[in-house]
Formats: sequence, structure tokens, C-alpha cells
Amino acid sequence: MKIMAFSDLHLSPAHAVELVAASSHADLVIGAGDFCNHRNGLDRAMALLADIETPLITVPGNAESAEELRAAALPGMNVLHGEGMEFDGFQIFGLGGGVPKTPFGDWSYDLSEAEAEALLTGCESADILICHSPPKGQGDETSLGHSVGSTSILRAVEQLQPQLALFGHIHDSWGFRGQVGCSLTANLGPVPSFFEVTL
Repeated sequence: MKIMAFSDLHLSPAHAVELVAASSHADLVIGAGDFCNHRNGLDRAMALLADIETPLITVPGNAESAEELRAAALPGMNVLHGEGMEFDGFQIFGLGGGVPKTPFGDWSYDLSEAEAEALLTGCESADILICHSPPKGQGDETSLGHSVGSTSILRAVEQLQPQLALFGHIHDSWGFRGQVGCSLTANLGPVPSFFEVTL
């Protein structure tokens, strides 16, 4: 199965045009959160992506909550947060929000490591793990060189060993590709990234 994935659209019309055009070349589109900015403009973000006809699975970022994303979701769009689904025989699990909690204040939709771990324990197996936040040590470096990823997400990747662990959130590490055991890890950013998975 061919997947096109992205994160951190942040209401960018230029990136949305590129994503919509590229989506026709994929069997599944994955959006790893932060569609809008500071909990504002989510309906506009969805309108920018409305011409995607390929099945779309998303998680909320820290710029929108799970409830807000579900309320604004496009027709046929699946929103995962602490839950999984099957698509074309593949097990997909999603966890949104900023993990660990960010320094951005009340507007940011964040989870503590303990809250994230509790939600991740519901996942017994996954071919694809979609998170907004990166696993600790994987595409999580800020411009100051600080590693700000999630230890609970890293443990989930280590235990589940999905084919793909996809995320965003840390803009300074967009484009990162790494490996945790058998799992390919990727900090996506707002450009089309293509991946192949096999049963």
C-alpha cells in the first residue's frame, strides 16, 4: 500500500495545494496533526484539504483538540486519538497532542507522559503508528539542540515495532528519517512524504 503522509499544515495554502495534488498518487493519506494555529482556523484548514479524495486518517496536533478535529472533519475522514482502526488489512493506531506537555500555555492541546502512556496501552499491535509528537531521540531536536520527544511514544514504538512511526510537531526536525528496531520513523512536515507498507 502506498501512503502519502504530512504534518503541521498550519493553514498554509501553498502546502495544501501541493498535498491535494500529491494525494491522488496514494492509496491512503495520513495527516499527523497541527492543521490550524493556536486552536483557530480549523474549518479553514479542512477547506484547504477538501479536494483530497483518497481515504484520510488523521490525529490532532497540539494546535487543535481531538474533539475539535472530529467536529471539523471532512466527510469520510477518520480521526484517531488513543484508538486504532483497520484499513485495507493494516492495523493503524493514532495518538495526538503535544507529548510531553509543551511550554506554549493554555491554548496548546497537550498530554503528560502518563496520560499518553495510558492511551497507548490500548494498542496491542500496529502496522502504522501515527502520533503528533515524536518518540524521544527521533526527529525531536529543536534549533537549540534539545531533545524534546516523548518517552512513552518511544516505548510504544519499541514494543509494537510498527512498519512506520509517523509524526511531526518539532519543526526544526522536519524531514528526519530514522530507525527504532524494525520501525522506520519519520518527522513529516507539511510536504508530501511517500511510504510503502506490505502485509
